[in-house]
Amino acid sequence: MSFALALSAHRGPRPLRLLPALCLLAGVLLAAQFGAVSLTLDDWLAVLGRLGGAGDQSLRGAAHVLWQIRLPRAVFAVLVGAALGLAGALCQGLFRNPLADPGLLGVSSGAACAAALSIVVFTSFAGSLPAPLRAWLLPAAAFAGALSVCFGLDRLARWLTPGSITGLLLTGIALNALAIAIVGLCTYLANDEQLRSLSFWTLGSLAGASWLLVGLFAAVLLFARWRLQRLLQAMNTLAMGEAVARQVGIDVSRIRSEVLVLVALLSGLAAAWCGMIAFVGLIAPQLVRVVCGPDQRRVLPLSMLCGGALVLLADTLARTLVIPAELPIGILTALLGGPFFLILLRGARGRLA
Repeated sequence: MSFALALSAHRGPRPLRLLPALCLLAGVLLAAQFGAVSLTLDDWLAVLGRLGGAGDQSLRGAAHVLWQIRLPRAVFAVLVGAALGLAGALCQGLFRNPLADPGLLGVSSGAACAAALSIVVFTSFAGSLPAPLRAWLLPAAAFAGALSVCFGLDRLARWLTPGSITGLLLTGIALNALAIAIVGLCTYLANDEQLRSLSFWTLGSLAGASWLLVGLFAAVLLFARWRLQRLLQAMNTLAMGEAVARQVGIDVSRIRSEVLVLVALLSGLAAAWCGMIAFVGLIAPQLVRVVCGPDQRRVLPLSMLCGGALVLLADTLARTLVIPAELPIGILTALLGGPFFLILLRGARGRLA
């Protein structure tokens, strides 16, 4: 992975710059191949017969597992990882701190808080909804919680510490602690069934992946990538300090608000549909920055690729290590990310911007 990222940092021939994306595509195909159900070449080619209208157009057996379960899940893992990697890179660029991530701002905790309230407090309301809507209640609540914390953070920080990015970070830490306290209270009040649901959600899983969610996340990432085109130069200038950025005409308050909205959108959606996935937003930008330097024009897009690769690897291991059971992906990312982060810090002393 480091080799691929290093290659992409050079302004070489276009095919060479596309190598990281091609490696990630190969990883998706390999991840889709492995699992509890064995696949053959006929299963991969079954979709061609469906597109061509030959015979029965419904996919059955292993072909259905491949095209309707395993492949959308692999693509979904890449998109979720890309969202988390980009959100982490934006946080680190905004606060000029390599240890910043959406968790520090309370965005992830806000999603967990809303999810806990939905599971424990609003159970009777959920039971009155039709079954198709009931499946969307928990993700919708978690996403709303992430957005609420983000906008509340911006307003509260403007009131308490106007114009200070450091004050914004400290306000986020306080809101993070408050949200975790509410999650703890819900855990205390929950019955056995509610506690089990809350535990599974907080541990993280990509089992709910579908082509519909793939399209949703792809659209959000395209929107975020479009907005980044207007932020890249400002983020590079902001790295020299708020005072310098203001002197050259950068509207720091506007940049701060735009970055917060993008972070809330990306990490909030990921938390809503996948639960808590730790370390990806912290590790991916760190790895890219060590290899490619602090230029945000490289760090932000490559953090998406690196984050996608990390979540794809973790989800593949979660599906295959204890077949036919499945490990929560949050456990895998923490087990892989914690030691890797320590090694990264040890080997990159003095090079972290």
